[in-house]
Amino acid sequence: MKKIMMKAMLATTLLAGSILGQVGSAQATAAAKPTAPIMRDNLSKYGLVKDVELPVTVTAGGLSYTLEKIMIFDSKSKDAQVLSKTYGYNLGNAQYFIWTKITVENKSGSMVQQNVKDLKDKWRLNFGDLSKGEAYTSMPDKMTDIKNSKQSLWDWSLKSGEKLSTYQAYLYTGNFNYFKIRVDNRNNSISKYIVEPKGY
Repeated sequence: MKKIMMKAMLATTLLAGSILGQVGSAQATAAAKPTAPIMRDNLSKYGLVKDVELPVTVTAGGLSYTLEKIMIFDSKSKDAQVLSKTYGYNLGNAQYFIWTKITVENKSGSMVQQNVKDLKDKWRLNFGDLSKGEAYTSMPDKMTDIKNSKQSLWDWSLKSGEKLSTYQAYLYTGNFNYFKIRVDNRNNSISKYIVEPKGY
């Protein structure tokens, strides 16, 4: 009986020591490993230094648009090509493919939508090269039949009080002089600069 008790105590002591060793090792590893910042965008790569940090929310006519994250890719890059093949984007001759993560919320008292019933863009991205125009939304051919897609937005409608978090693609050819979001809804238009014009 004494031998059994001794073996049990020895096993418990070894197990406790092992756990403490693992905890100590994990703590040492965590202390040695620096915490990397969360990457929210790559605007600085294109000379766009933010005047306000993301996420940024713009609301007009009861429609709230929040830009959570934005990544700009050369349209011939591997990332752009993968997204194009995955969702069916036609990049055409566009210079840049722009991938955004967004949240939209209908705080108005009526339906807000963009589809065959209402073709008007409710929000726009402008990078300041007026000779080339604004960035324009790219249609994901593989997702056009999916309403309120959470993977790649095209056809959408939100009843009053509804919210949607999703991804949306744009195509753009031109220079990056500034970055402005504009939201248009119910005859209301509100704009906000993420990157202010710098006297270009």
